[in-house]
Amino acid sequence: MSGFIVTQHGTDIVTTLVVCLDRTDDVGRKTGLRSPVVGWEAVRALVTDVGLADPEDSGVNSLLETLRVAQDLRDENEDVVVAVVSGDRESMVSADRAVAHQLDELVAEYDPDSAVVVIDSAEDERLVPIVESRMQVDSVDRVVVRQARDIESTYYLLKQFLADEELRQTVLVPIGLTLLVFPMLATLAGPAEGAAAITTVIGVFLLYKGFNIDELVTGLAHQARESLYSGQVSVVTYVVAAGLTFVGLFAGALGVSSLEHTAGVVVPAMQFAFDSVPWLVMAALTASAGRLLDEAISDEPIRSSYLSLPFIVVAVGLAVRGFSAYVLEQQGVIDPFVVPAAEFGALSNESFVVTAGERLALFVVTAIVISLIGARVASSVSENGPDEEPDGSAESDTGTEPDAALRPQSELTDGGPTEPPADGSDSSRADGHNE
Repeated sequence: MSGFIVTQHGTDIVTTLVVCLDRTDDVGRKTGLRSPVVGWEAVRALVTDVGLADPEDSGVNSLLETLRVAQDLRDENEDVVVAVVSGDRESMVSADRAVAHQLDELVAEYDPDSAVVVIDSAEDERLVPIVESRMQVDSVDRVVVRQARDIESTYYLLKQFLADEELRQTVLVPIGLTLLVFPMLATLAGPAEGAAAITTVIGVFLLYKGFNIDELVTGLAHQARESLYSGQVSVVTYVVAAGLTFVGLFAGALGVSSLEHTAGVVVPAMQFAFDSVPWLVMAALTASAGRLLDEAISDEPIRSSYLSLPFIVVAVGLAVRGFSAYVLEQQGVIDPFVVPAAEFGALSNESFVVTAGERLALFVVTAIVISLIGARVASSVSENGPDEEPDGSAESDTGTEPDAALRPQSELTDGGPTEPPADGSDSSRADGHNE
């Protein structure tokens, strides 16, 4: 038969069957061949057929492993029979019976002393007892494909992840700190408190990364360093503005603490705004003034946004102050505003009380007027930019004469402009030629 290995049996030569098991008949489905396939050349040709049909099939590796094992045994002076046995596609019972029938044919044909079984899956491993029931099995070679696509991709992704320093610091460091800190917190404060603390820290870290706060802090530090090196006035004003902001927050907190037991959060919030807004407005004005001075000192023209910013800050401060005062006066926290009596010589007036609505209207109207003034100032400055010189200004400034091409031909002679002759004769005879 074609494809079989012809062996000569001697008294001291052992015949070994190297068989590759395929329970689901993948080889038959992809190549159309019927099993068993026996012989070195037949199996080697089968490797090519299976590889061309499905290069990603692990059965190719099983067939190659079968050939390798057979070659090693043949180098040890053993008679080797190489075979591929496949099952049936109908059911598992019929597949096992088909494998048993093919093994009986091989035993009857070659009478092997032992067998080496090559498999590549747990499904094929269920056929090993069938082989053991018919001959001695010396070894079961399980083929594991090292470069499986999913495993290999996961490996290289993990390797690339561990090679990236930023990713390691972002992911591994928080996980490591969590694993170290949680047992201590659970021991000292309890599991619930430890889990709450860890969750809070992780949440703050995620928000820190999500809002790019690290980039904002880095940008502010870089800007502060550049401002210090360049000697900008805004560095000092920013420090003063930060101090005024701290004072404003402290004043608002004091105002809230002075309140008696008040239900809700509206009145404390309005009290905080009423006491802190003047300081916060002064802080904003100081910072904007420093920035405006830097723009004025530099060679570039002042942008209109820096001119309108102080007016907008004052307008917003007046509006917030007015609304907070209205709420506090309605709740009886602050007293109504009283205009004192004044005497101007023979004229005198009596003091009168400004109601809460009148005070709010006064603040709102003043804020709107100030914002309009700021917009007008910014627009006027942007319109009154550096004047351009009109056409021909170079001629008026330098006092030079017009272009020679525009001068009369008589003025282009060596003698300059030609004057009429003293005797009153025609100027055309000035060269001494008579008609």
